Amino acid sequence: MKRKLEDIRREAISELNAAADTQSVEGVRIKYLGKKGALTAVLKQMGTLSDEERPVMGQLANEVREALTAALAKRQSELEAELLEARLASETLDVTIPGRRPPLGHKHPMTIALDELKDIFIGMGFAIADGPEIELASYNFTKLNTAEGHPAREWGDTFYMTEDSSVLLRTQTSPMQIRVMEEQTPPIRIIAPGRVYRKDEVDATHSPMFHQVEGLVVDKGITMADLKGTLNQFVEQLYGKGTKTRFRPHHFPFTEPSCEVDVLCHGCGGAGCRICKDEGWIELLGAGMVHPKVLSGCGIDTEVYSGFAFGIGVERMAMRRFDITDLRLIFENDMRFLAQF
Repeated sequence: MKRKLEDIRREAISELNAAADTQSVEGVRIKYLGKKGALTAVLKQMGTLSDEERPVMGQLANEVREALTAALAKRQSELEAELLEARLASETLDVTIPGRRPPLGHKHPMTIALDELKDIFIGMGFAIADGPEIELASYNFTKLNTAEGHPAREWGDTFYMTEDSSVLLRTQTSPMQIRVMEEQTPPIRIIAPGRVYRKDEVDATHSPMFHQVEGLVVDKGITMADLKGTLNQFVEQLYGKGTKTRFRPHHFPFTEPSCEVDVLCHGCGGAGCRICKDEGWIELLGAGMVHPKVLSGCGIDTEVYSGFAFGIGVERMAMRRFDITDLRLIFENDMRFLAQF
């Protein structure tokens, strides 16, 4: 038995040294140490030995097992190292080759315009208010002094969500006037940016979905001069010192008096072109003093407080800011266009 154990050790180590891959090493392990392996078969014969021989052979058998186990682990490690070296040699990476810079995204021109607008008004002391795009008609129209029968409430102009016309996609961010005045006491100074929806035909300056920023100031002693000064300051910060504006009388149900504010057309400089529809000016926003009925409807004493409000069409602002000649370009997702920004 002693000779057989020595033969097993010698033969197993010899086969391990000759093993060319890890699969061959596993084969040697099964051959000698497996359930039906050569060493296991010898150990099963230990019962036939005398009491004096059994401890001696048992110790020798353990030494052979330990030697084979160590040899297996060593050869396995050697082969794995050789395999790794071969892979590294075949997959050599030339670190001197310039890398490929992954393409980076950037802000959409509308996001740039909105962020600039927010920064300007935050710098002027305004806070930002956010509200729902699916709005109640009472907030979108009624509480803003737009009664039943007004053309703006027609189904042909508005995206209604219910048959009774009580819920709709907001046509303006002006409902935030009401929501803020109902929740806060003056002084109030907020802007409300967001998407709005109207059934406009798509053309160079119109879209059924567009962005608006509503502004609201309510305090003691607020006049039309404060409104004009605020808007002129905003336009000059956005477009540069000396930018020309034009204030025209207008009518809005929720402001009195009201006005439209235009900026000189960036396409023609006032001469008239397709962008400004040959008028020389582009309508930028509507504004006015908050109607006393709107203030009192929100529980604000009109004998003490007054205020002004304005609504800015952000797309038109962005078109002038970036010299964009057609509103449709902003929403067509053409990377050739968007990559310019």
